[in-house]
Amino acid sequence: MNRLPIFLDLRDRRVAVVGQGSLAARRVDTLSRAGAEVSLFAEHPSDEFAPLEGKYRHGDFSAPEAFAGFGIAYFAYEPGEQPNEALIARVREAGTLVNVADYPALSDFITPSVLDRSPLVIAIATGGDAPLLGRMLKARLETLIPANYGRLAALAGAARAALAKKLTNQQARLRFWERVYDGPIAETMLAGDDATAKSMLDREIESCRPDGSASGDAPTGEVYLVGAGPGDPDLLTFRAFRLMQQADVVLYDQLVEPAIMDRVRRDAERIYVGKKRANHALQQEEIGELMVKLAREGKRVLRLKGGDPFIFGRGGEEIEKLAAHRVPFQVCPGVTAAAGCSSYAGIPLTHRDYAQSCVFVTGHGRDGPIQLDWASIIRPRQTVAVYMGLAHLDFLTKEFMRHGADPALPVAIVENGTRPNQITLTGTIADIAAKAAAHGLRGPTIIIVGEVVTLRDKLNWYTPHRAPEASDA
Repeated sequence: MNRLPIFLDLRDRRVAVVGQGSLAARRVDTLSRAGAEVSLFAEHPSDEFAPLEGKYRHGDFSAPEAFAGFGIAYFAYEPGEQPNEALIARVREAGTLVNVADYPALSDFITPSVLDRSPLVIAIATGGDAPLLGRMLKARLETLIPANYGRLAALAGAARAALAKKLTNQQARLRFWERVYDGPIAETMLAGDDATAKSMLDREIESCRPDGSASGDAPTGEVYLVGAGPGDPDLLTFRAFRLMQQADVVLYDQLVEPAIMDRVRRDAERIYVGKKRANHALQQEEIGELMVKLAREGKRVLRLKGGDPFIFGRGGEEIEKLAAHRVPFQVCPGVTAAAGCSSYAGIPLTHRDYAQSCVFVTGHGRDGPIQLDWASIIRPRQTVAVYMGLAHLDFLTKEFMRHGADPALPVAIVENGTRPNQITLTGTIADIAAKAAAHGLRGPTIIIVGEVVTLRDKLNWYTPHRAPEASDA
């Protein structure tokens, strides 16, 4: 390690910035937000400094002691501008540490890429050799570290004094914090419930044993109801991925892709609970009872559902059961099938020239085809997305026409949407059922009805990872 990483407290400390372009403006903005007392040395500051007025003082190059009293100085030259090495030497002679952007050999220190989750701050540096690599690694960490980790750090900081009074042994405090950061208190904070997390932490401090372990209370589990999206693992949210990594047991069904299950924590128990059409491994009531049982055993239960759990996913029914039994839970939404499949098929659900509204309906009820409100569904300039409609497609298309839909109304069926084996079949209300039967579509599918389907030829961008059949449209 040829450079020592440090974090400076710059509040009310004098810092100089030399430069007059965009890089210097960014330096001034960052330093002022860190609480520094910034002086800008620039002969002709650019317009980018206008929003920063009041955040810095104007320095005078010609003053004999112009750079006296500054702890650090940033030289922010624009591309093509050569460093003024005489001025840099003059500043260094005043006892000031110098950073010259893009010139590590002229610098006493370098500025890392910073991931700011204040008070949690992560800095990444490459010694000035590969700054772009540092920024790329920072971008990856942005996806892995939720913003609420900063609030968790602040919560812990506010409780340190109270814990120190309760636990004088350093190892006991370490054990306590390890349990907090890997348990329900941290999870509650990351879910955004600050007040509950604080109450939980206060109770935990009050009841902890002298060795820092938990009191003898029964373990408390939790259920994570998570939407896995329509199939492509890249469509998982950051929060979904985090919950998938910390679950002890996973309840999953037919619509969850194996590639998504690969993202679940390796040692988590996996329980298949269905569901194929008319062939459920477990009935809905049994799934609810199982979640309650596992949570009461102290386990973190991941209920992983295809698409979004609150859009025809029966998620509301499942958490009603949890709420009735006072089992803690949280819900993480996912990309619903209509949004994901239409995007990957090149069919916008709304478009200023074709559709100003979109409705989601299900084509499958408890006892077969569902009776829909056709008057509200069949309207001009409206898109209809039908979930679970393939099994009753012939009935649905006939009902569309019986209630006044134009037989030439465009329709698309997207099978295995967003997945490597995606197939998109287009036709009209009059012929789509016959086409689907001829192609042997089996599902899962989303059916899109409306003029927006005609945009597919122009907007289709996604190429499945297999050679499409000639009959694919």
